[in-house]
Amino acid sequence: MLEDGGTAVDAAVAAAAVLCVVEPDATGVGGDAFALHWPPGARRPLGLDGAGPTGSAASVESLRAAGHAEMPRSGGWTITVPGAVDAWTTLLERGGRLGLRHVLEPAIGHAVDGFAVTPVIAGEWAAHAGRIEHDEAARATFLADGRAPRAGETFRNPELGRLLRAIAAGGPDAFYRGEPAERIGAAVEAAGGPLRASDLARWPGAVWVEPLSHTFRHVEVFELPPPGQGVVVLEALGIFGRLDGADRAEEEHHAIEALKLAFADASAHLADPLLERVPVDALLSDAHLDDRAARIGPRAAAIAGPGRASDTVYVAAVDGQGGACSLIQSLYSGFGSGVGVAGLGITLQNRGAGFVLDEGHPNRLAAGKRPFHTIIPAMLASQGDFLGCLGVVGDFMQPQGQMQILRHVLDHDLSLTEALAAPRARFLDHRAIGLEAGYGREIGEELQRRGHTIGDLDSSLAGGAQAILRDRDELRGASDPRKDGCALPSRLRSIPRPLR
Repeated sequence: MLEDGGTAVDAAVAAAAVLCVVEPDATGVGGDAFALHWPPGARRPLGLDGAGPTGSAASVESLRAAGHAEMPRSGGWTITVPGAVDAWTTLLERGGRLGLRHVLEPAIGHAVDGFAVTPVIAGEWAAHAGRIEHDEAARATFLADGRAPRAGETFRNPELGRLLRAIAAGGPDAFYRGEPAERIGAAVEAAGGPLRASDLARWPGAVWVEPLSHTFRHVEVFELPPPGQGVVVLEALGIFGRLDGADRAEEEHHAIEALKLAFADASAHLADPLLERVPVDALLSDAHLDDRAARIGPRAAAIAGPGRASDTVYVAAVDGQGGACSLIQSLYSGFGSGVGVAGLGITLQNRGAGFVLDEGHPNRLAAGKRPFHTIIPAMLASQGDFLGCLGVVGDFMQPQGQMQILRHVLDHDLSLTEALAAPRARFLDHRAIGLEAGYGREIGEELQRRGHTIGDLDSSLAGGAQAILRDRDELRGASDPRKDGCALPSRLRSIPRPLR
């Protein structure tokens, strides 16, 4: 896209659309998307919230009447309006140059002509096959031979190709109205959920929002506001920045405890700000950060963990005019809700699983409401100049991975490649943390002495990061070795004007 004269937005949307084809367990047009866009010459990024709401008939009472005592993790009740398609078009209208038809051409080609399944995606596809094997439409599309495709095999999805071609020609109306919307509504109804075609048609679409920010080590970190968990990154950095570790083990202890407190605040307060009051300013205030930092002692605290694993994709792009895009997109769990849509070649997200049913909780399920979201793209700046894009996939690993990468680069002077490859820790639940192989035996032993329960962390649960960082007049890209991604420089190597 860059070599065709496109912008970072064109490139990011094109890549995200291709990922909907080639990594269908993690993302798709049946999911949501969020982005940060740095326009050329700007002093800070713009935020785009592409999260769709529940259906107009959704309620806790009707959910319980359907036989659910708690919020399910899959099925019709977890399906919300997919926001990705409208987010793409909204991004392109503001920051693109090539147009939707051109940008979707590669994805259409891969869907119709087929693609070779890559090793990591083949493994994840197989691991999540159980979520779709009982849904006729999803099984017919993604388990056509009774199994997930193996690495190196060619997979085709002509139904998705036709849907993408219709979107390319007709824009978001070709998805949110007419036959595709009717098919989606029918699939959700058959699965027992409340979302209908009319809910897709009446959704006003993705919205531009003001990003949140916090300065850490002289770098301004930008995150999207709720319903996403970007505030967790900023609060944890704010708490950690107030603490001085005597050694590396104490630093790690402080970072883990800071994340625990930030997750606890998110669990109590984060919700759809269009319908609920979310005290973001209070959570990021100096007084609150001081109070939280004062609560961290030498021993591990027992705080409930944030949640379980899910799947996501992330794309970072920077162009030669000084524009940048940090885009993240997801179905949430593997193949989302597990509900496929006949004739469209997609499954629908299970973002509704992020709701709670507790009386009085701001994130309680309700009609037309967006749930707590885990996917969070990030951007970095220095004194108003663009510095970088960063994203980590993997549900509640996302804030933890972002924080660790930033600390590696800013506190420990690792290169971007080293920072993304470095072994990670993951807060799991109460005092339990997982450590990847190579994390450091001495650090692990010291954390254990401080009361942490230490276990091994499989790399599949350690997140997957992509990042671009400006180093003076050069751009450095890095891709996480845990995933199938890559850092791909364009043949257009010149940067015509300073990045801002």
